[in-house]
Amino acid sequence: MKHNNYSTTSAPRPTAANLSPNEMAFAPSPDEVARKAYFAYENQGSLPGHEVQHWLAAEAELIAERQLTRIHAFHNRT
Repeated sequence: MKHNNYSTTSAPRPTAANLSPNEMAFAPSPDEVARKAYFAYENQGSLPGHEVQHWLAAEAELIAERQLTRIHAFHNRT
């Protein structure tokens, strides 16, 4: 039996495609997403076949982290 660690809830996850132009500055680069997705792949046993899930989860996590930063006004402080 295969186990899936991904949530099956229908809560919408943020993606780069759903961001407004002002929020695009907070969109993660493909390199950032790839790095986070690779670490998820490694941490989950390096099993093939979940590339898209790892990518989407990594992208959503990075966007959520940046949204928290934006909401709490930690960016652009000089």
